[in-house]
Amino acid sequence: MSDARINSLASHFVQLGLPHDAAAFLLMLWQAAQTIDDVADGDPVSHKDLRLTSWNLLVALHMNRFWREHQDSIVPLMAVVLLKWIASDDVERAGAADARSFGWRAGFYDITLLVVQICRGPEFAMGAAADVLRLYGESLDEYLKEYRNA
Repeated sequence: MSDARINSLASHFVQLGLPHDAAAFLLMLWQAAQTIDDVADGDPVSHKDLRLTSWNLLVALHMNRFWREHQDSIVPLMAVVLLKWIASDDVERAGAADARSFGWRAGFYDITLLVVQICRGPEFAMGAAADVLRLYGESLDEYLKEYRNA
C-alpha cells in the first residue's frame, strides 16, 4: 500500500475542508478498495494490509461518525461503484480493457465527490467537482498499457 498516495489524498481532503471523520472514512475506503483490487489481480498484499483492511471494514468503518450519520446516502453509491469495478474487472480479464472500463474503475472519486457535497454543500461541490475527479491517480495510457501487457 502506498503511504505516499494515502498522504497525498489526506492532504487533498484537508484542502477541500473535509471534517476529520469524513476524510478518515474516505481513507479507510480507499485503503480497503486498493487491497481488494490487489488481491483480485493476484498482486502481492502484505499481511499488515490484510489486517488493516479487515479492521477498517469490520470495525473502524462502523465506529466512524461520518459513516454512521450518512450511510443511507452513501451505500447506494457504493453499490454502484462496486458493480462498476466488477464490470471493469470482467472486461479486463476478458482482454477487452478500453477507455470505458478505465472510467468504471474510478468510482472511489464519485464517492469522494458525494462526501464533499454532503460536507461542504452543493455549490462548493460543483465548484470543486473537476478538482476532486482529477485526484484519480492513473492515466488512461498507463491503464491501457497495464491491461494490454497483462
